[in-house]
Amino acid sequence: MGARWRSVTCVASLLCIAGQAGSQVQPFEVAAPVTPRTRIDELLFARLAQLGIEPAFPASDAVFLRRVHLDLIGTLPTVEEARRFLADRDPGKRAKCIDALLDRPEFAEYQAMRWADLLRVKAEFPINLWPNAVQAYHRWIHASIAGRMPYDRFARELLTASGSCFRVPAVNFWRATQNRTPEGLAGVAALTFLGTRIERWPAERRAGMAAFFGRVGMKSTLEWKEEIVFFDRDRPPAQQGAAVFPDGTVAQLAPEVDPRVAFADWLVAPDNPFFARAVVNRIWAWLLGRGLVHEPDDQRPDNPPVHPDVLRWLERELVTAGFDLRPVYRAIANSQVYQLSALPRTPSPEAEAHFAHYGIRRLEAEVLLDAICRITGTTERYTSPIPEPFTFLPEDQRAIAIADGSITSPFLEMYGRPPRDTGLESERDNQPSAAQRLHLLNSSHVQNKIQSGPGLAALLRASRTPKDAVRNLYLAFLSRPPSDAELEVVTRHAQAGATLPRQAAEDLAWALLNSTEFLYRH
Repeated sequence: MGARWRSVTCVASLLCIAGQAGSQVQPFEVAAPVTPRTRIDELLFARLAQLGIEPAFPASDAVFLRRVHLDLIGTLPTVEEARRFLADRDPGKRAKCIDALLDRPEFAEYQAMRWADLLRVKAEFPINLWPNAVQAYHRWIHASIAGRMPYDRFARELLTASGSCFRVPAVNFWRATQNRTPEGLAGVAALTFLGTRIERWPAERRAGMAAFFGRVGMKSTLEWKEEIVFFDRDRPPAQQGAAVFPDGTVAQLAPEVDPRVAFADWLVAPDNPFFARAVVNRIWAWLLGRGLVHEPDDQRPDNPPVHPDVLRWLERELVTAGFDLRPVYRAIANSQVYQLSALPRTPSPEAEAHFAHYGIRRLEAEVLLDAICRITGTTERYTSPIPEPFTFLPEDQRAIAIADGSITSPFLEMYGRPPRDTGLESERDNQPSAAQRLHLLNSSHVQNKIQSGPGLAALLRASRTPKDAVRNLYLAFLSRPPSDAELEVVTRHAQAGATLPRQAAEDLAWALLNSTEFLYRH
């Protein structure tokens, strides 16, 4: 206990000293004029000017690099990637970085994780897709993103799919719901593709939406856990009542036509604003911490967007791009709005709500654990204790790539990984807790990763001097070099000779790992 307590007190003092030293030099922003570069900037900055809100300064290169890696691929830049980017003098390097990240395989992995949360990809209770269907479903989601399937086709395939849950992965969209009544299925479709919650609709409007899904049938087969989703022609359409689209238009449905097809045709039509609006608002929320309509899955007339012109522009961009989602990510990430510092110049709730600065928020459980494992060169064990069957994943598995919401770890549970039961964005709990802080500060789990993992040793071997070692650790954890004051404090603490002592390196690693700068997007 004594050695661990010594480390904890050392970490606490280092954090305090480093914070004081860091206040002498500002590594997070550039004191430069904020000028519009894109149409998003023109629209949003004009609105800020009307409100008398001053936008933050631009983020520094180091902050941008770390932010865009975490937001697009859920992965920290390596030491070499950070060093190379910071040394690059090309004025177009940020745009090139964004393009490169959108083409990396981690982009599809990370976005598949986000969609798996929304689509409730989970083998066990209460969703009960079962393992074979989960694997097929997640592979289809990942392949759709990696292969740049247009979003209108993605939605259509999910809505209209029929067949075996093992052989037609998209049918699991309908199976992954706890309420399989027509109204329950309508609620899933509305939440996912319209970003709205139909339980708040009037009863007659819910009934009109439910009529599109009243003839969805499901039946089991002789194969273990297999289920067939099909268009039930034997269920009379008259029993369902009139089908009414969410815009109030009454649908004209032929008895022999699956009503889901009619709904999908209405939904993905280029002139339907509800469909494009919901997904571009989600992407905005994923990149900036909250939606133009907040919450992103609570769109309703009395919850208007804070910047309606920006939302309409993004809708048109998605339709113009043929429903390819990557140009939306690219447009937002290249905007000056996205690249603002997280330090407000107008410190008020209105400034945050109107995106006058970047929204600070804690890393998701999966992203944080992957970052710790990658820096320390360690792995993690992910299991499902429910015997359907009892599951262990390979120990080199990245958390963001876990297919099944039932497979987890104590760390992921503690840090708020969503259970994937409802498809609501709010299922993910990113609020910090005392248990989380204590775990990072004083757990054998984190201690062993720092002390025994090969990552720290490799960083020290690659360093020629103690100052090089300190710089490499800062680049690994924070994607920036230390300030002169920070460098002086750390090397003085280490009382270093020719090399940085291993204990001093571990103390610094623990201090950086526990810093707000590491644990949060900023």
